Amino acid sequence: MIRSKSSLRLPPLPTIRDLIKLYRLRALKQLSQNFLMNEKLSDNIVRAAGNIYNHHVLEVGPGPGSITRSIIKKSPSKLILVEKDPRFLPTLQLLRETCQDHLKIDIEIGDIRSYNFEIGFQDVPSCSWYGIPPPIHLIGNLPFSVSTILMINWLHAISEKRAAWKYGRASMTLTFQKEVAERIVAPCGHQQRCRLSVICQLWCDVKIQFIIPGSAFVPKPDVDVGVVTLKPLKYPLTDLPFKMVEKVLRNIFNMRQKYSIKGASRLFPEEMRNELASRMFFIADIDPQIRPTQITNEDFCKLFYAYKVISNDYPEIVDYDSRARKIRNNDNILCSV
Repeated sequence: MIRSKSSLRLPPLPTIRDLIKLYRLRALKQLSQNFLMNEKLSDNIVRAAGNIYNHHVLEVGPGPGSITRSIIKKSPSKLILVEKDPRFLPTLQLLRETCQDHLKIDIEIGDIRSYNFEIGFQDVPSCSWYGIPPPIHLIGNLPFSVSTILMINWLHAISEKRAAWKYGRASMTLTFQKEVAERIVAPCGHQQRCRLSVICQLWCDVKIQFIIPGSAFVPKPDVDVGVVTLKPLKYPLTDLPFKMVEKVLRNIFNMRQKYSIKGASRLFPEEMRNELASRMFFIADIDPQIRPTQITNEDFCKLFYAYKVISNDYPEIVDYDSRARKIRNNDNILCSV
């Protein structure tokens, strides 16, 4: 079937407001649900994703389908809808039936965190990581309650080139609470600079596309929303294991108002803490009294490498966690759990 590259004109459909009334849908606070009612804003979110014509698109949390309609109008070849709340199944099925002659729509009722991307995108040919990106896009109005942990999980997958990124540098266009969006893009020295800033920027080119006022959502959230694009880098700033990188960042930013060496020292057991923390900053050639927010992405990479060098000499520190609760075993020896 040959389709025009122009936007697909949907047949007459009930409005999102009408569907919400018809199916007596209401946003659930425990699922961090907020419905976007403004069609122009939904169109702008999809436009921020770039060209999706004849591509595979996965939408996270479509809800009643407002952004879904904007995606459909751009004529992807396949649309995957992953929705946790089964109450929205009738509205999504209505869209699928309406569009059955135009594109393939798969509906998956379940948690996006357990979704198998490799099955969903199995028809997409793999692209070289260093070539053009694959025809895959992730778009979604993320629930605030899971947005950060979901982003961390996906960055982990990007670092290992698996899940959706098994096929190449698939891009993401996602909504976050405005403050979280600002953290993602915060540069060195910015007051919002944090662990999330660095870990996103190590593996992705990040950009806030625009801000949506909270008044555009129903129910109105207490905050505005930022639309962020994340495009995996051809050459990440580090090739060290993701968990090691995340561990170093987590400890350093855990004491963001103090000297960086204070948080870094928590990477090591108490009896060798001062010695190894000083050694780590010496190897990296970084001032131990610099604040975490003042460390550049490149200098963080030096600290990751220094930690790796030390862990090669002291393998036991790899599994050390200063946050682990201490208990006594049967021989009254302290151990971590």
